[in-house]
Amino acid sequence: MSEHDESRREGPGRPGTAVVDLTHLAASGRVPPAAVLARRARRWGWWYYIEYWLVNARAWGVSIGLYMVVMPLVYLIALGLGLGTLVDRGVGTVGGSGGSSGVPYLTFVGPALLVATVVMSVGGELTYPVMAGFKWRRLYWGPSATPVSPEQIAVGHLGGVLIRFVLQSTVFWVMLLLFGAAPSGWSWLTVPIGVLTAAAFGAPLQAYAAHLTDEGYQFAFVQRFVIMPMFLFAGTFFPLSVMPVYLQWIGWVSPVWHGTQLARQAAYGLVEAPWLTVVHVVVLLLCTGAGVLLARRTYARRLGR
Repeated sequence: MSEHDESRREGPGRPGTAVVDLTHLAASGRVPPAAVLARRARRWGWWYYIEYWLVNARAWGVSIGLYMVVMPLVYLIALGLGLGTLVDRGVGTVGGSGGSSGVPYLTFVGPALLVATVVMSVGGELTYPVMAGFKWRRLYWGPSATPVSPEQIAVGHLGGVLIRFVLQSTVFWVMLLLFGAAPSGWSWLTVPIGVLTAAAFGAPLQAYAAHLTDEGYQFAFVQRFVIMPMFLFAGTFFPLSVMPVYLQWIGWVSPVWHGTQLARQAAYGLVEAPWLTVVHVVVLLLCTGAGVLLARRTYARRLGR
């Protein structure tokens, strides 16, 4: 096979660039020239690392699948149907704004739980595994010895995690539909909103984890004093406006609140000022962009390239 034929098969989504194809070529004695392999790695290294992450994720695929299904059921039954019944009996509808009367509590809390659970999962995917890549298992060093750049490794790791969150958000959205908690025809937008919110928190967290050379309870601190306050006080269970003024800042600086408000707009048509919707989107995009930039720089510095 000529180099020209090989170059036509380049691309992250085409057969021929995966490890399986290279194994087949090696067995047949028709391995592409080293220059071709290096060019592919320099161009698609981020996607190769995503493939690597997904292949390894199959080892705990059953656990991830159970988490995706069981967690939405537990939250929606306990908080939506259980607590929601008490709230609806006591105060009626909630979440109204701009003159609207609000919605049942299950409808109000459902999209917020989708966003919050995805963000909580970020804490397990972009803390200890990142440190393991640099120190405990040193999984980053092998790819870094190839033409794949440290920046591509950083983006690839984040990309693999976000693919998981696409699936997790989709399962949660389907649960919302089954429970009747997503009446809007635009409710499917809660899936990309959940993933964007995960990226807005996950990318800076990945950069922070990559910055650490040792784990001295920093990740436990993040879990207890960053993730949990966002979960409890960023408008997940009640409107941010009913909180004391001295606690409302937690919502404004939290990606969870911005993602939650967008998800509620998509799920049941929460009415907000247009400028505030723009703020939500801009904050999430800025957090994601800044986090990716910092992570790329930190990976390059740590991996010595």
